[in-house]
Amino acid sequence: MKVSLITATFNSEKTIRRTLQSVVAQSHHNVEHIVVDGGSTDSTVQIVKEFPHIKVLISEPDRGIYDALNKGLDRASGEVVGLLHSDDVFHHRLSLSRVVSALIEHPDWSGIYADIRFVDEKGETSRLYSCEDWTFSDFSRGIMPAHPAFFARREVYEGQRFSLAYRIASDFELLVRLFGDPRWKFGYIPFIITDMNGGGLSTRSWRSNFIINREIRDICRKHNIPTSYLKIYSKYWQRLLELR
Repeated sequence: MKVSLITATFNSEKTIRRTLQSVVAQSHHNVEHIVVDGGSTDSTVQIVKEFPHIKVLISEPDRGIYDALNKGLDRASGEVVGLLHSDDVFHHRLSLSRVVSALIEHPDWSGIYADIRFVDEKGETSRLYSCEDWTFSDFSRGIMPAHPAFFARREVYEGQRFSLAYRIASDFELLVRLFGDPRWKFGYIPFIITDMNGGGLSTRSWRSNFIINREIRDICRKHNIPTSYLKIYSKYWQRLLELR
């Protein structure tokens, strides 16, 4: 089973090598790795070119990470599609194998979602994000399946792309659409797929948190999911319990 893996980069020279090395280390080798660079001015592109497993490299100005990911989705030809951000790594060399095995064992599943681990600068666990008890109703609290541990069959993405109307929460909006579509069935697997850097776009500052929560409120309203700021901000109590 061919996996299309999309990585968006922009001036990612400090982290991209580890990200790419984690792909090379995977036991599942049938991977179409697509790297979409936003026109980096550092050595990101030169580092990417050192890795012969990269099947597609696009380097040109874009309108941000979601525009870059859409370009990757346009080029994806694998039976399964997933994302790996430029400062994240696969948790285990069996990460992709577990994804593929689950989809082979469950042909009725349109995709899978699993767990991720937030790590600090030393690579030690700072927070475990488990989706074991997640349900669709959790969207109303601003809680979604961990997108870096979400893999879907390519047909799920046909006619579906990230909206450029949102600065930070477009991945949330896309998952609301996909999980709300009665054509698709997604299964959970109890496995940590990805180690995620804790300093991502949505967690950089209080301002980023304010923006993402406002966008989540607007997205829920757009898709007729009852919510409120009180409900959305209540998720931070759960995050405290996830800290390690």
